[in-house]
Amino acid sequence: MKEAKQIFNDWIEYVNNSDVESLLNLYDRNAILIPTFSNNILNTPNKLREYFENLGTRDNLSITEDKENLIIQDLENRIFSLSGIYYWHFKVDAVMQKFEARFSYLFDISKANPILHHHSSLMSGKL
Repeated sequence: MKEAKQIFNDWIEYVNNSDVESLLNLYDRNAILIPTFSNNILNTPNKLREYFENLGTRDNLSITEDKENLIIQDLENRIFSLSGIYYWHFKVDAVMQKFEARFSYLFDISKANPILHHHSSLMSGKL
């Protein structure tokens, strides 16, 4: 059984290596993804696959974690919440861009496919 932080590290590694199969294997078959770059709520394995395969076509796609802002909560019965900030990097019209996003995950680390819920959204300007 992997620790919550290791699951998150694996998720980042799989995105950075464009390893869609390993990435999808982290998600429970009933997982919900509220993705960074879509206005849809994704709740089936096929919808998650389509999203990550499309995202993987971006040139120089990578993600980095803001390590100072990661919050891990041990809720109970091997259920963990992770929240924080990460940065998506990829080219848009041949120019490298950086997108700051906040995220939250709900993991059940007792499961082979531990991600139950994942929400990610671009950071908006401050009021």
